[in-house]
Amino acid sequence: MDYLSGYLDHLAFERGLSPLTRENYARDIRLLLSLADQQPLQDLQSAHIRRFIGTLHSRNMGGKSIARMLSSWRGFFAFLGLRHGFVNNPCIGMKAPKSAKTLPQALSADQTVKLVSIEGDELLTLRDRAILELFYSSGLRLAELTGLDIGDLNLAEETVIVTGKGNKTRIVPMGSHAITAMQRWLQARAAIPRTDAAKADENAVFITGKGRRISGRAIQYRLKEWAVKQGINSDVHPHMLRHSFASHVLQSSGDLRAVQEMLGHANISTTQVYTHLDFQHLAKVYDAAHPRARKK
Repeated sequence: MDYLSGYLDHLAFERGLSPLTRENYARDIRLLLSLADQQPLQDLQSAHIRRFIGTLHSRNMGGKSIARMLSSWRGFFAFLGLRHGFVNNPCIGMKAPKSAKTLPQALSADQTVKLVSIEGDELLTLRDRAILELFYSSGLRLAELTGLDIGDLNLAEETVIVTGKGNKTRIVPMGSHAITAMQRWLQARAAIPRTDAAKADENAVFITGKGRRISGRAIQYRLKEWAVKQGINSDVHPHMLRHSFASHVLQSSGDLRAVQEMLGHANISTTQVYTHLDFQHLAKVYDAAHPRARKK
């Protein structure tokens, strides 16, 4: 029986999860099926799951990734119990190995401004400038940005409606630079010819030169390309701009709750990691300015 297809349908139609989230669940569960090999799912016990965790850890999979995978497996077995009569959830009580805490990477304010300040009137340059400005202005996730439709923008009120994890929507502000970049892009976007193949994407904010909704992978590639052109000596990725947005707003305002709302974090503990980045910034200022802190 194809349990995975039924579970993915459940995630789509009953829980309303996004395609990207369903894709992540599918990848995690396919790995479970691969590890189980010929062992029937209903026969799996905690000892099997413990061995699978050990196998993944030996492949240098980090504790966070294993914890996320265990969560996917746990939900899958819960579904199998409800819909297919499985009497055992072997993932209950299983914990991932602890991994060293790592802080999110963020660019400095000067680096970020340098990165987003790309010049030119070419179609793709105008689009990319709008993408970079919006990332940094509003702290969007990659999937949130690629999923934007024209109706989500309210340039008059300088806001954008974002659909985030769990299909939850939030309204976030757009800064003046993002507004200007977006206006220039939308004007250029209107001149892109529409083909029948691109009809389904006619409402997408960010599209290719052929009128199709731009993919996350294409944005990742373009961002790395612009980082090199702008002389940013870091491995820049879209989430780094989200991290930069959060840490810079927190440094300026100190308002953790506001940053939580704008990022769309369900729990403030997720947002609190940026207080560590803020502390690093303050520590550098202290070391540079305080006469008793300078290294000899």
